[in-house]
Amino acid sequence: MIVRISLKALNRNKIRSVLTMLGIIIGVGAVIAMVSVGQGAQRQVQEEIAAMGTNTLMVWTGSMRSMGVRGGTGTMNTLTAEDFEAMLYECPAVKAVSPSASTMGQVVFGDQNWSTRIEGYNEQLPVLRNWLIVQGSFFDESHVKSAARVAVLGQTVVDQLFGGSDPVGQTIRIKNLPFRVLGVLSKKGFNAWGRDQDDTIMVPYTAVQKKFQGGVLYVQSGIVGAASARATYAAQEQITALLRQRHRLGPFQDDDFTVRNLSEIAETAEATNRIMTALLASIAAVSLLVGGIGIMNIMLVAVSERTREIGIRMAIGARP
Repeated sequence: MIVRISLKALNRNKIRSVLTMLGIIIGVGAVIAMVSVGQGAQRQVQEEIAAMGTNTLMVWTGSMRSMGVRGGTGTMNTLTAEDFEAMLYECPAVKAVSPSASTMGQVVFGDQNWSTRIEGYNEQLPVLRNWLIVQGSFFDESHVKSAARVAVLGQTVVDQLFGGSDPVGQTIRIKNLPFRVLGVLSKKGFNAWGRDQDDTIMVPYTAVQKKFQGGVLYVQSGIVGAASARATYAAQEQITALLRQRHRLGPFQDDDFTVRNLSEIAETAEATNRIMTALLASIAAVSLLVGGIGIMNIMLVAVSERTREIGIRMAIGARP
């Protein structure tokens, strides 16, 4: 009986019923959507940081401020491979290091060619960057020491040069020099800055120095792996103190290098995402509140219109 009366009332007031449902649907949907967007952004940032490597620090040549003038990283030739070796042996909080040297170049295989980034590291790179090898193998310490012309390809380079064929064991030409393909990196996709991480070729950093940079002794940057997440801040302090000592910087001289803790970047990004999630949730809550007020007004009008009917029903014995 009650259900039949309710359905008749809804049928008589179709527009009012639709508006009431829209108020509920839009309000609840806004809350769910806004919170989901915030959580999705936070998860993406965490994945990006994980892709760069856990417990990782980046070291660049140059400082963001030198002699009172704001400059930029990578603008000075102050880091060497020996600096990174010293970090490994003299900084207790450091467990792995890899100097880095890179260049852009044209890569050719058969009648296919592709312009990509040539990145030089040592044998520790897969551990430092959490990067798996899906085919073949990564180069080892002997390849680095001998500046061997060997390469490990990213998925984008494999797709562009080899299509569906197996690249392992093949010889490609990088800047017209032959390199033997040792392996293929797992797919990582685009990073937060829109760069295709798979559009790369990894070679020993010594090969980049000797074959493409004229035999220079300095490196542009490097990756450092801390012993644990808690050790990253200690590693940062130890690296800074060690490099200042090795570069013979006085107490009043600015650093000629930059050390960035990726854990700090992750924490800052997560804090920002938490604020954005809370803000989006607040906006959604306002939408839900507005929808609730609309429903309340519609119900108030509905009750006001049926005051006499309600009174008659109560007079003959109906109860709420």
